[in-house]
Amino acid sequence: MLMQPTPGHNLVMVGVLLIAHMPLASALKTVATHAFPDREAQVFALDVQPDAQAEQVIASAQALMAASPPTDWLVLTDAFGATPCNAALDLRDAARNVRLISGLNVPMLWRALCYGDEPLDAMVGLAAEGGRVGIKVADLPIPSAP
Repeated sequence: MLMQPTPGHNLVMVGVLLIAHMPLASALKTVATHAFPDREAQVFALDVQPDAQAEQVIASAQALMAASPPTDWLVLTDAFGATPCNAALDLRDAARNVRLISGLNVPMLWRALCYGDEPLDAMVGLAAEGGRVGIKVADLPIPSAP
């Protein structure tokens, strides 16, 4: 279930940058804008080619961020330790206005956009929680009440 954003937090628009193995970032941006069409200007995708080096990804991400209006950034990557995440770690280390969550999933992304008007640090916690609670093992039996 998606929660409504807290009113009154329109001070800074946080950009959501998806950095993932090709074509996941673009596909997830499509999913995001399908569910939250009013947040399209807030979501950016960077698909990482199979042979890309972290330095190339960093340069592409920096160029995208410099050409976009957000001043704060939540970067979401697919797998910790892989090239997209390694590049994002360098982005985070180089700027105070960048936060990173790895292990990107659709509930995490939707939660980030649902709370897209929140300050960056609040948005990070809300997005991470959305990703965690969005994971369900559907094949396990539901425990009965004692």
